[in-house]
Amino acid sequence: MFKITPNPPTGPDLKLNQAAHRAIDHYLNTGTEPPEPPPPSTTLFSVADDASSEVLIANSYETFSSVTALLLDLSDELTGKQRDVALAIHQLSELGVLLVDKLMARESAGAGG
Repeated sequence: MFKITPNPPTGPDLKLNQAAHRAIDHYLNTGTEPPEPPPPSTTLFSVADDASSEVLIANSYETFSSVTALLLDLSDELTGKQRDVALAIHQLSELGVLLVDKLMARESAGAGG
């Protein structure tokens, strides 16, 4: 079957549409300036302000436990002074695990009593 009229476009060309809106805004809406972008953050990672103590403690414990496991695996592949340094860092991370574990025990005892 032969069609006399072509198919209508499926949608406006996005880039052309955006360019047209920018041109209209530039020439006709001179009083309205686009908002300034927010300044770039200097912090790469952050902790949510509304995080509960329970969530913070649990995540700290998991982080220390992960570091401990990574250091033990790494120390198996090292020798000499490098192995000693890895094991020293492992001991410090184990101390962190113990401290957070004690805090978790206190928090759970305080919540139950």
